Amino acid sequence: MNRNRSGATFALILLLAASAPAPAGAGAQAGAAAAPKTVQWRGWDAGLKEAAATGRPVLVDVYTDWCGWCRRMERDVYARDDVREYLSRRYVTVKLDAESARAANYQDRRTTEQALAARFHVSGYPTTIFLKPTGEHLVNVPGYVAADRFLSLLRYVGDGYLERGVTFDEFEKHGAEAPSH
Repeated sequence: MNRNRSGATFALILLLAASAPAPAGAGAQAGAAAAPKTVQWRGWDAGLKEAAATGRPVLVDVYTDWCGWCRRMERDVYARDDVREYLSRRYVTVKLDAESARAANYQDRRTTEQALAARFHVSGYPTTIFLKPTGEHLVNVPGYVAADRFLSLLRYVGDGYLERGVTFDEFEKHGAEAPSH
């Protein structure tokens, strides 16, 4: 074989090997920098405890098992890389089954997930609830929200515009330069 050709083949093999994905479990370092492939959902109590400890706001996805729009939200919105990455950086994410009798604690009271959904006036699914790190209610967003608009909503709440009194319309129109009230 021609020496030049064998050198080129060897270089191509090295290039392909370097660009191939690492096999599963091929070292903690390879996976450490990668964003999670799914949203890291927590239960109610664990999520509120983590939010208090980290100072991050809480996003609560209120769902039911039979809800088709909830499954679509999971598939089309929460599965997007940019949404998952922003959520993992800025929020504590909690799943709440609106029909579950599973125990939950809120404001020093023992209750159920179903009772929490009622307490937050959830009447349709999915509903996204935003809470302060202290667990104080900020806002409910009822229904399915398309991914691009949802990401904008995440930034609006997560970057503090809601709490500064900026309307969502002002935020969408002006972005980072939205006036504070």
